[in-house]
Amino acid sequence: MRVRDLHVLPKISDGWSYLYVEHCRVDQEAKAIAIHDQRGKVPVPCANLALLMLGPGVSITHAAVSVLADHGCLVAWCGEGAVRFYAVGMGETRSSVRLLHQARLWADEALRMQVVYRLYQFRFAEPFDPSLTLQQIRGMEGARVRDAYAKAARETGVEWSGRSYRRDAWLSSDPVNRALSAANACLYGVCHAAVISAGFSPALGFIHTGKMLSFVYDVADLYKTEITVRIAFQAAAEGADDIERRVRLACRDRFVETRLLSRIIPDVQNVLMLSERGGWEPLELYDDDAAAPGPLWDPDGESVEGGRAYV
Repeated sequence: MRVRDLHVLPKISDGWSYLYVEHCRVDQEAKAIAIHDQRGKVPVPCANLALLMLGPGVSITHAAVSVLADHGCLVAWCGEGAVRFYAVGMGETRSSVRLLHQARLWADEALRMQVVYRLYQFRFAEPFDPSLTLQQIRGMEGARVRDAYAKAARETGVEWSGRSYRRDAWLSSDPVNRALSAANACLYGVCHAAVISAGFSPALGFIHTGKMLSFVYDVADLYKTEITVRIAFQAAAEGADDIERRVRLACRDRFVETRLLSRIIPDVQNVLMLSERGGWEPLELYDDDAAAPGPLWDPDGESVEGGRAYV
């Protein structure tokens, strides 16, 4: 792949996974940020941070947002415990070439089906029988997830009666379901940061559809049984006290142990047929000048130079 500007290469795999803060003030300090709360000040070297999650009670300065954007750190405004997302900023990749490729796969029914099969195949060690229908594969996936829950319940001794989550009655859920929701929220946040950083659309999902985070859910599902299910059941086995915070900390550690950030973008490129493993197709990358208008679409198939007057 020919690259005209190194800024189009996402650096998310080199960073920390995420930082969640609430009830504090975030401002700029030198070329980084600092977190201020009642206990004092904590400097944060945001050049190595992939995602900053802002919970309730957070105020952030314009200068802090600017320096986070300069370092390619995604800023997300979310609910208490990071379990809901309200808004996000923009990642560091300014080129739309990967989004356009994703949109082409999404809009073509045959190509979309290929991606759906690849997303499901990613989760199984053995290749699918070509005669399997999509409904049969969905059934296999459902059985795989149920088995993962049952195995985690046996290993931890946690009683499991099925997945249950009510957004409007959080505390009515049992501890393991609250732990699963908290863990999945952290996973969604990191996958969201990776998707944005790589220049894909979080809304153009292939298996999931109709939500602004549909593709994030597609990507996160690749890792749930490996990461969040184990974390949630272990946390529930240790008790219900402060379970959401313990889950967030365990997720952060597990993301590092599994090198999740370095895996997400290559895995996405694989399922979207943008890697050598996935049937790599060279892409023309435009100059990554955020201030430039970019090329102009032309019905003949070749883009023409933008930023100039045609007479």
